[in-house]
Amino acid sequence: MSKTAVYQVEVTFGDCDPTGLVMAHNFSRWMDAASHNFFIQCGVPAFRELERTRGIAGHPLLGIHTKYFQPATDGDHLDIHTNIIEWREKVFIHKHVVMRGGEVLCESTETRAFVIRPLESPDRIKAIPVPEDIKALCS
Repeated sequence: MSKTAVYQVEVTFGDCDPTGLVMAHNFSRWMDAASHNFFIQCGVPAFRELERTRGIAGHPLLGIHTKYFQPATDGDHLDIHTNIIEWREKVFIHKHVVMRGGEVLCESTETRAFVIRPLESPDRIKAIPVPEDIKALCS
């Protein structure tokens, strides 16, 4: 199991559709930001620094599965609780639980990988084994 980080979001009018409900893609956008925030809160350097020093260009999304239970709307304050529920050789599974107070609005799991830009094809990315030092910081 890993540490848990909390990312806070204040829902604004522009996050909502004409009926006043948050559009699904905004939950995805916030969970992506929560994923990055998780590593920063665990003490992992920002990806600009990791790319400069170690060649790690990021941790792109490979797959996502989200279940929605309750809607959110303008003015809501959300907490996104993020942790890693599984480490594999080259991928990890992030879990996000989006809450409004004590109420769970949605849960999502994301499969992600740490990647580099290979010297022979710098316009492409390639998954690498999960760095042990990053795993240690997050556990």
